[in-house]
Amino acid sequence: MTAALHRPPLEQLHDQLVGRVASGELAGAIALVARRGEVHVDVVGRPALDATAPLGRDAIFRMSSMTKPIVAAATLVAIEAGLFALDAPVDRWLPELANRRVLRRFDGPLDDTVPASRAITVRDLLAFTMGTGIPLAPPGATPIQRAIDEQALGQGLPRPQVAPPPDEWIRRLGTLPLMSQPGDQWRYHTGSDVQGVLIARAAGVPLAQFLRDRIFEPLGMVDTGFHVPAAQRDRLVASYLTDPTGAARLYDRPDGEWSRPPAFPSGGAGLVSTIDDYFAFAEMLAGGGARRGVRILSEASVAAMTRDQLSPAQKAQTRWTPGTFDEIGWGFGVAVVTGRDPAGAPGAYGWDGGLGTVWRNDPQRELISILLTQHAWRSPSAPPVCRDLWTAAQAAAYSRPSNA
Repeated sequence: MTAALHRPPLEQLHDQLVGRVASGELAGAIALVARRGEVHVDVVGRPALDATAPLGRDAIFRMSSMTKPIVAAATLVAIEAGLFALDAPVDRWLPELANRRVLRRFDGPLDDTVPASRAITVRDLLAFTMGTGIPLAPPGATPIQRAIDEQALGQGLPRPQVAPPPDEWIRRLGTLPLMSQPGDQWRYHTGSDVQGVLIARAAGVPLAQFLRDRIFEPLGMVDTGFHVPAAQRDRLVASYLTDPTGAARLYDRPDGEWSRPPAFPSGGAGLVSTIDDYFAFAEMLAGGGARRGVRILSEASVAAMTRDQLSPAQKAQTRWTPGTFDEIGWGFGVAVVTGRDPAGAPGAYGWDGGLGTVWRNDPQRELISILLTQHAWRSPSAPPVCRDLWTAAQAAAYSRPSNA
């Protein structure tokens, strides 16, 4: 008999997490590694740097960009329900995005534009090729960035209580030119927020209700949503940024921005969740769209979501971090490993949350790994604690006899 997970690498991961908590690098962390039905969960530290009580397994974390895969799955659910088609222009439901203008130069004036070569499609929203997004440039460095900030459309750290309601949000977005032609290149984030508005309009219900009815309740994700009810607020961890000296600075408290429903439920960065709730979502995708007899998506939709959707030309046109697409591609709401990457073998997929979370499914190794912390990343590159998780998970996937 063999075990699905080899224990020594997981014990080493535990020691690494304990060391990072002891040094003050992390207040706490929850790591999950699962394979072939065996689930290992490790909870260390505290819910806040000044807390005395230990962190609980049911702690609620701000998922930030790990919202994106869930909303992409919801968009595919809506497609399967016949609400819209993958390659349909979005103009019917989002007339604010019809007849777009496109900047001649990303750093040029807002009135120096040309007509869009074609309409934005649902596929563009999912693949982040709609023509606008968060640029990797200093804040406020260009006219379009300053305009996005002035309109409170969200291109920095998540601030749920700042953005206007969905109809006003999409109206404001529609007043600005695109940064590039639809379909030309990958641009991060904004496509997920637009998906949220699209789903709500096509379904005729708020995004939060659609997610609850079609994904959260069927999967038993009881603690996932756009805010934390008062009765559960003691389980929401504190959230921290790290200043240039390495010191942690409080970003959001349990009674802060996620303590009440936001005007704009951000499909790009708005959800909170727990380790077990997010694992249910990850396990559903690993099961080809079904979990414990409950089907959320077809196998074909999951295969499309988790396959690299970008062409070589789209990757070549993208200006992000150097080498962004050397070893990964982008599916629908998830990164997909295409070469040598520390997160997993080719075909592994998942995404990260800039406020301190990371998730990967690795089909080759039948492996799921999730890490939740409350310390924001300091750069677009994964911090060392993520590599600790990936290294341990992959080492643990090499089975040994259960009595070893």
